[in-house]
Amino acid sequence: MSNLIVLGAQWGDEGKGKIVDLFSEKFDAVARYQGGHNAGHTVFIGDRKFVLKLIPSGVLRPGVLAVIGNGVVIDPAALLEEIRGLEAVGVDVRSQLKISDRAHVIFPFHRTIEKISEGRADRVAIGTTSRGIGPCYEDKIARRGIRVADLVDANFAELYCALAEDKQLIAHAFQISEPVNFKEILEQYKQFAEQIRPLTCDTSHLLNRLIRDGKSILFEGAQGTMLDIDFGTYPFVTSSSAAAGGACTGTGVPPTKIDGIVGVSKAYITRVGAGPFPSEDLTDAGEKIRQAGNEYGSVTGRPRRCGWFDVPLLRYTAEVNGFDSLIITKLDVLDELAEIPVCVAYEVDGKRVSQMPASTRRMEGIKPIFESLPGWKTRTKGTPELSKLPVEAQRYLKFLEQETGVEIGSVSNGPERNETLVVSGSRLEKLLG
Repeated sequence: MSNLIVLGAQWGDEGKGKIVDLFSEKFDAVARYQGGHNAGHTVFIGDRKFVLKLIPSGVLRPGVLAVIGNGVVIDPAALLEEIRGLEAVGVDVRSQLKISDRAHVIFPFHRTIEKISEGRADRVAIGTTSRGIGPCYEDKIARRGIRVADLVDANFAELYCALAEDKQLIAHAFQISEPVNFKEILEQYKQFAEQIRPLTCDTSHLLNRLIRDGKSILFEGAQGTMLDIDFGTYPFVTSSSAAAGGACTGTGVPPTKIDGIVGVSKAYITRVGAGPFPSEDLTDAGEKIRQAGNEYGSVTGRPRRCGWFDVPLLRYTAEVNGFDSLIITKLDVLDELAEIPVCVAYEVDGKRVSQMPASTRRMEGIKPIFESLPGWKTRTKGTPELSKLPVEAQRYLKFLEQETGVEIGSVSNGPERNETLVVSGSRLEKLLG
């Protein structure tokens, strides 16, 4: 079996949770490598809906190990709430879940600082979820953060007090009036530590040992490549490495042990929050996509901005990640359209370009160049084989494959596990064994 990375090829919300859940039955472990509890992975099993925020989607498969890697930042309250919610519906979380002792910990004052930062009059709002994730990563990079290993250590109080004092100084400097009871937080986190301690370990050693023993790992990314801290539409990005490279730094598994990288992309495109979006459709057509695709955040409920498939963007994310195969989700959302626009190139400063500009100014100045393809006006939901899709749908997928230069190895046309087809003879099929 292969060790596989599955990650978003656009701005997140591509349906990775469903794909990871579907594929995880073929793997021994699923490892989440970055992000925090702002990333909602939605999985439908029969009439039940699961929204996973921190715990890898593989936990829904009995016997599959679910690993939260060192690249993730963890709000203990959110994690324990998620565990209780899964246990309430019969998922044996504690026998399957392992948490990296090198993952960093989010505290309530991280949320306070983020809210103030986003709300400042002279600050361009990025559109964060204000869950403290960015400030936690800031503390990590500034080398003053607290990790899970510290949280469960006997000297936690000493480390916490030093960080709390630092935050109090910042609060006073920015005249933050929101009350923060640092002593109460300390006692609360001591209780969290007792509950989390049995689940923590050196997950890098665990994963590498599994690989040495011939076991297979599925690496799960949060958000999408265009929200990567380095390669996304900076500064309108997340605070971590959402691209494929983050799987190695976020779990401690070397790149030589990765056998394949798979991108997940909608048949159209969405993004949440502020920032450039070249192929966004602000007309009624965009609203129709939102309604047909139920494009609202699974964690925040925020309406997603909607637009058309962006070929230059996908070529860029394929190059950054090295996609072996692409999974197209939500094809059925386009079923009622008579024609489907596809962004095939950009016009920047009067010139036609096919590469992704780095600066936000140039990104915002993009004029998308569209090519329209005929729709199929036929129901595709649940179609079991590629050859049984309407001819126009097959042509649409073939067009995307040719324009992006990446094979389409799988198509999802519904939320259920059984509403995803794997293309026979594809590289993806071989990677999945």
